[in-house]
Amino acid sequence: MKIQLVAALSLLCAASAFAEPISLFNGKDLTGWSADVPEADGKPDTKPSFIVRDGLLVSLGKPGGHLISDKGYSDYKLVVEYRFPKDKGNCGVLVNASTPRFLYGMFPKSIEVQMESGNAGDFWCIGENIEVPDMEKRRPHQEGQTMGGGPSDARRILNLTDGSEKPLGEWNTMEIECKGDEIIVHVNGDLVNHGTKCTASSGKIALQAEGTEVEFRKVEMTSLKD
Repeated sequence: MKIQLVAALSLLCAASAFAEPISLFNGKDLTGWSADVPEADGKPDTKPSFIVRDGLLVSLGKPGGHLISDKGYSDYKLVVEYRFPKDKGNCGVLVNASTPRFLYGMFPKSIEVQMESGNAGDFWCIGENIEVPDMEKRRPHQEGQTMGGGPSDARRILNLTDGSEKPLGEWNTMEIECKGDEIIVHVNGDLVNHGTKCTASSGKIALQAEGTEVEFRKVEMTSLKD
């Protein structure tokens, strides 16, 4: 009986340790991340698109590009706390990212979880694909247009809610669960999207510079592996 109890406690402790969240941003510098900014190619004097300021990870919005994690991940929950400090605008979190500059010479192959003001939680398919209920209704497309991730495909999948975002300048919490071929997104506690049959189940994580300054105070991951 003692042996069984010790074994059970050991398993419980191991499970608890395994589920500890890991911060992907250390609050000091961009260790663990690499910037991919096409406009900076061959121009070492180009101002950075991503900086650390007052303990925050900041996407300055311009020049356009991505801050990409050095490591790839699978089966996890990503929690991102962000805000637009000055102006409403555009940004996104890309998951299951792989080939850099796959689309338009800019966007890595991935599924984008949209952060654009008013549209947080939309999916954008970038070379990869994902399915949601009510696909015909929630994926704007022209007659005959393919629902895929290519340049001419219907790549946008609308979120489930309006009004989940906080007012400009306030902090939002976005939770993205990637488990196998499933992606579930919450914004400030609201379920805003849920897709299945994703064509990629692992990859890197990327944050965008897409025209507007965005501050991040948390980029934290918790493993969902059994």
